[in-house]
Amino acid sequence: MLRPSLTGVRVLVTRPRDQAENLARLIEQEGGEAIRFPVIEIVEPNDIQALLAIIDRLDKFTLAIFISPNAVNRAMNLIRTRRGGLPASLRVACVGRGSARELKHFGIENAIVPTGRFDSEALLELPELQRVAGNKIVIFRGDGGRELLGDTLRSRGAEIEYAECYRRVRPQADVTPLLRRWARGEVDIVSVTSVDGLRKLFEMLGTAGQPWLIQTPVVAVSEHMKAICRELGFAAEPRIAAQASDEAVLEAIKAWRAAQKSL
Repeated sequence: MLRPSLTGVRVLVTRPRDQAENLARLIEQEGGEAIRFPVIEIVEPNDIQALLAIIDRLDKFTLAIFISPNAVNRAMNLIRTRRGGLPASLRVACVGRGSARELKHFGIENAIVPTGRFDSEALLELPELQRVAGNKIVIFRGDGGRELLGDTLRSRGAEIEYAECYRRVRPQADVTPLLRRWARGEVDIVSVTSVDGLRKLFEMLGTAGQPWLIQTPVVAVSEHMKAICRELGFAAEPRIAAQASDEAVLEAIKAWRAAQKSL
């Protein structure tokens, strides 16, 4: 009988606490150990009134873009409470399959979503986002997100508003147990699902843990994260999952494990 493909592999799972369990379960089903260490906590935006004001004006927009599953959940729950749902005339787009899946939970089946890569660049390549001159577009996102999407659509003649529906903050966490594990060689690979998460992990580990981190293999979910890893001094580029889903992250971890001669 074959051993599970991740037997003996210790994977650092950095997703927010309420989003980490599915990936952790998938890793454990393959015989690996999921080391849960959330590097982001999702909290309310600083200015909820500004978000509610945009929700009240949704009839004025042509297109709503949701950047992440968190954006979908935070915004759509408020939209349902505030006005019952989205205006019938409003088109909806999102960056990835995770966001599209969350939109379906709210009854939105026809979202514009890339089919290959799942990032802002891929969304911008779609035909539906080429001729947007004169359109009013609202982008639901977390605080301090990338400006590429909005800047590009603005350059194409669209009028852009951002609706910040959550903040990503660094959790209050005791990093000592994780540093001890790293010192004993008990962290084999790290999974990170956002640039902000990677930066926060780097900050949380501090000068004691950063040398271990940059020598550890990383699985990430966007090409953009390769540049961030280079900036932070990682010894090798991250392995990029085919999608941002937990299943795709798991497959990338398994592919990395299969390439190892020993562990």
